[in-house]
Amino acid sequence: MRFVAIQMLMGDKAKYFGILLGLTFASFLITQQSSIFVGLMSRTFGFLSDTGGPDIWVMDPKVQFIDDIKPMQDTMLLRTRGVEGVAWAVPLYKGILRARMADGMFQSCNVIGLDDASLAGGPPEMIEGSIEDLRRSEGVIVDVVGARTRLAKFARDADGNILPNAPKVPLTIGDTLELNDKRAVVVGICSVSRTFQSQPVIYTTYSRAMGFAPRERKLLSFIIAKVNDGADPREVCRRITRETGLQAHTGWDFSWKTVMYFMKFTGIPINFGISVTLGFLVGTAIAGQTFYNFTLDNLRHFGALKAMGASNTRLLGMILLQGLIVGMIGYGLGVGLAAFLGSTLSGNTELAFRLLWQTLAISGAAVTAICLLASLVSIQKVIRLEPAVVFKG
Repeated sequence: MRFVAIQMLMGDKAKYFGILLGLTFASFLITQQSSIFVGLMSRTFGFLSDTGGPDIWVMDPKVQFIDDIKPMQDTMLLRTRGVEGVAWAVPLYKGILRARMADGMFQSCNVIGLDDASLAGGPPEMIEGSIEDLRRSEGVIVDVVGARTRLAKFARDADGNILPNAPKVPLTIGDTLELNDKRAVVVGICSVSRTFQSQPVIYTTYSRAMGFAPRERKLLSFIIAKVNDGADPREVCRRITRETGLQAHTGWDFSWKTVMYFMKFTGIPINFGISVTLGFLVGTAIAGQTFYNFTLDNLRHFGALKAMGASNTRLLGMILLQGLIVGMIGYGLGVGLAAFLGSTLSGNTELAFRLLWQTLAISGAAVTAICLLASLVSIQKVIRLEPAVVFKG
């Protein structure tokens, strides 16, 4: 009977491929849009993922997410170091500054100032140079994407004239730029995670960042800290909050706090939720209608099987088997296409794409639901089918 069910399914090529098309489209759209949504949300805390050394992030009580900078007084660093369970705590500057390149162009950059002594919180991967080179006079490290794109230089001819139509030349070690009218020399190129704002990232020392930044009474953006061996980071966070009045989170908790801010105060979840819902509804409509028409066209065959003694349960099993086959094939095609396009485009473009196993499970559950709905609609006709229909006409 399984063989008969498969032959019935694949016998009508047009309807068979129509069902596959609907399921593939639904699986592709649900997987792709969900993965892009996850990719965007991951970029909101990309800087936190790159800064993997500290256990605790300490900040002003009003900070809502990683880019919501509310500077603190420098004395808060000493108070944090005095909390029981804190092994070490160092300052971290994070701010948006305008960089002026050698050709006179301006670009807003995300400037990160690291503790001069330890350089804690530095870039996760160095492509050229070393993080120790930041101790050189006027030294900065630029992320590789920014060096190749927004901070790239205009090509020049032998006389030094700009060639506007020629491809731009990436920043390299030894090139210079200006931050707040102060000279900075590129001493390294690093690789960092893409951020939500996708601005170039520049690392330097904390004291040098204080010179680059506009003068303000408070410039301490964050305090990053490590806990003593055996200490519970969340308990130390509670002590810091209780004793200093500051807000303290583990890196994981701060990442979730950032994600929840974007989930609550932006339209991103609604927009992607609508896309995923439309993919589910369109897939259900296409697959359900086509599968229903397929069942109607094969009612005589089901009637013949019923007349020969096949029970309703056996016929229902045949329909469910047909739905399972097209569901598995359509799911595989849709997920494969989404993964291929996502991995191809995300490496060469600004596309945010992150495919998780949870996304695959959600897409699989959606396709399963579509197949069950389509099968339930078709099953009603088979259950009410009279075997005598095969002898009419």
